[in-house]
Amino acid sequence: MRKSSQRSPFGLSNRGGNNVVTVIEAPIARSYRRRAIIAFWICLGVVGLLAGTVASHYLPPILGAIVGVLVGAVVGVMAFALIVAWPVLRVFWHWLPEIVLGLVAVYGWQALMQSTPLVVSLLIVALLAGVPAAVSPVRRRIVAVVWCLIVRHRLRLCFSAFIATNRHGSLPLILLARPTPAGERVWVWLRPGLSLHDLEQEGQVQKLAVACWANEIRVMRASRRYAALIRLDITRREPLAATVTSPLPGYVTDVPANTPTSPGMPPVGLDLPDVPDEPVTVPADPLRPRRPRNPTTAESSPNGFDPTDYA
Repeated sequence: MRKSSQRSPFGLSNRGGNNVVTVIEAPIARSYRRRAIIAFWICLGVVGLLAGTVASHYLPPILGAIVGVLVGAVVGVMAFALIVAWPVLRVFWHWLPEIVLGLVAVYGWQALMQSTPLVVSLLIVALLAGVPAAVSPVRRRIVAVVWCLIVRHRLRLCFSAFIATNRHGSLPLILLARPTPAGERVWVWLRPGLSLHDLEQEGQVQKLAVACWANEIRVMRASRRYAALIRLDITRREPLAATVTSPLPGYVTDVPANTPTSPGMPPVGLDLPDVPDEPVTVPADPLRPRRPRNPTTAESSPNGFDPTDYA
């Protein structure tokens, strides 16, 4: 009887008393390896045949066939390596902003230490870290960018935890994320076997909102041409809930109630009781003469309505 291995939420498996970090699952690795072998033989056959045919016009046939086989083998090896390494490359893509920031910090610090004294280097680092922390708009912008990085990882964990995958185990590819006044906006590319319906269900959307520490998440299409490109609008705060002070009342001067006005100007400082209640009369249209009312019909109607007026 096969014993199932116990795994922790962080990808650690306990096999034989040793903790092994699982980066790529074994079924996914086997699936990609099988597809890489198929791609190698296809590239070797197709590209080798085409390259050999072209090379035979400039070289002897045997030498042209050898050149075609070599070119096909090189292209096949490149395709094989790309397909096999794609799961690892996808992990690097998920952590690309953090990797770039780490490289900039390490190499920037080394370049700063080599070009300036220690005191000046520490002063520059203190200014680079202190000014954004002291200036409120800069600090809010940095916090918004940090939330974009956090949301990308939270969505990746959601996709691997409870979003349905295809039979190859391919997860949606998280593309870009940018801050919005209400939270974050993330673009995702769905792999074959997935659809927008898998994400826009009420239960799935609520799970995504809980995992991203957000108030609400709206899922919609981001392109009219490509159904695989979707957009996730993460609402973390209500930007319209705050009180916004308008500067317009400051531009209006205070006019006393009894200020005299010229005949051409409208009256100012009036209240509703000060306006006289005069009946409004509608002038008759000279182009459409009215018919004389039939007194018999008007008197027979309880409210004085005469149908002949609309004939």
